[in-house]
Amino acid sequence: MKQDWSQWKETIKSLRQIEDIWKVVGVLAVTVILFGTGLVELGQLSEHTVAEVETEAVTEERTTETGVLQSSEAQDPETQDPETQAAEAESAEIPELHAGAAALMDADSGRILYEKNGYEKKAMASTTKIMTCILALEIGNPEDVVTFSKNAAAQPDVQMNGAEGEQYYLKDLLYSLMLESHNDTAVAIAEYIGGSVEAFAELMNEKAQEIGAFDTNFVTPNGLDAPGHQTTACDLARIAGYAIQNPEFLEIIRTPAHTFQELQGKRTVSVVNKDAFLTSYDGALGIKTGFTGEAGYCFVGAARRGEKTLITVVLASGWPPHKTYKWEDTRSLMDYGMTEYEKQTLVTPEQRISSLTVLHGQEITEVEPEIRETVQLLVRAGEDIQIKENLITDAEAPIEADTVVGTLDIYINGACFQSLPVYAGRDVQRLTYSYVFKKLIYQYFLNEDLQSS
Repeated sequence: MKQDWSQWKETIKSLRQIEDIWKVVGVLAVTVILFGTGLVELGQLSEHTVAEVETEAVTEERTTETGVLQSSEAQDPETQDPETQAAEAESAEIPELHAGAAALMDADSGRILYEKNGYEKKAMASTTKIMTCILALEIGNPEDVVTFSKNAAAQPDVQMNGAEGEQYYLKDLLYSLMLESHNDTAVAIAEYIGGSVEAFAELMNEKAQEIGAFDTNFVTPNGLDAPGHQTTACDLARIAGYAIQNPEFLEIIRTPAHTFQELQGKRTVSVVNKDAFLTSYDGALGIKTGFTGEAGYCFVGAARRGEKTLITVVLASGWPPHKTYKWEDTRSLMDYGMTEYEKQTLVTPEQRISSLTVLHGQEITEVEPEIRETVQLLVRAGEDIQIKENLITDAEAPIEADTVVGTLDIYINGACFQSLPVYAGRDVQRLTYSYVFKKLIYQYFLNEDLQSS
């Protein structure tokens, strides 16, 4: 007859029959003997617990292909090296470009869809000002007052012709910086934000590292040629992808024209957006032109149509008189991306993962791991997309629901693009001798399950 714990205690006190006493002793003795000899492991006492007590959790790749997708049209960039991305890009058919280096990137995922010499270091000219603008927006306040120094006023063309001592709101100077690409404005901003051009360059390089532009080195805030001032097409794409996430940045680069005044009333300044791409391409967002003798014509562009947001970079896209090459190259890259790639959902939190074996758990031997992210990528027809599991083969209890127990790896054309953490999904308590003893008492004498009490 089923009894609760209080009834069991009274039963123990009132035991009169020797067979009951021997039953208790026998059970305990057998338990000790079996544990001591290793004939029975802790896990065997529960039908839900594996029988490998001393086996340590070993991380071993267990790859289970869960899908191969064929798209009709197409990091974590952190897991994909440049060589891998370059290999992917080689298979892409794209019109011949004038640019010495170029990149096409999915702005949402950071995936490089195409590159030409995309990891080759080159001068970047005024595309530098993208980083200058972002730092000013993140560190400064739009209503901050910026005073032109003698050094700022002495910068070469293109100039706003700011004079030493003139003062402007930071927000107005950012339009001067991005729409007309004024070099003196860039230095005035840099000196205000960083204290000096050199200190501001350090901030620029720190931000580049944070973004993942590891092959980029800034020396100047305006992009004028200087030893060591260089980037790559792929790095510059990542910087631009970061920049367009800022609504204030987007507002500035999409503005056709802007007029403002020097705060002491000395002059009125009008600037006009020099980005011809902005008004000539459907869905264009801007971003920034550039030219120096070393860099040639450069342009970083962004465009959005439906679910697609693309970033293009062209560096060394001709020299005078070929001023239009950069626009031709940009349109070719944008058209290719818009036509050939379509967004696909590759991973969702609802995606089923293979059960995970947990050793030494009380009642549960297997848990259903969880994915907590959704991954969407631009994918091109014919690309081989595989989702593979890489889970711990034998996890040890105790384990918490938020414990990372492996990864779900996304492979594109045979190379790992992104690894997502896989979580245990629920708690599993460790099996202990005290738990086993209580369970024996409940099962053999009270005829009830310990978990239900």
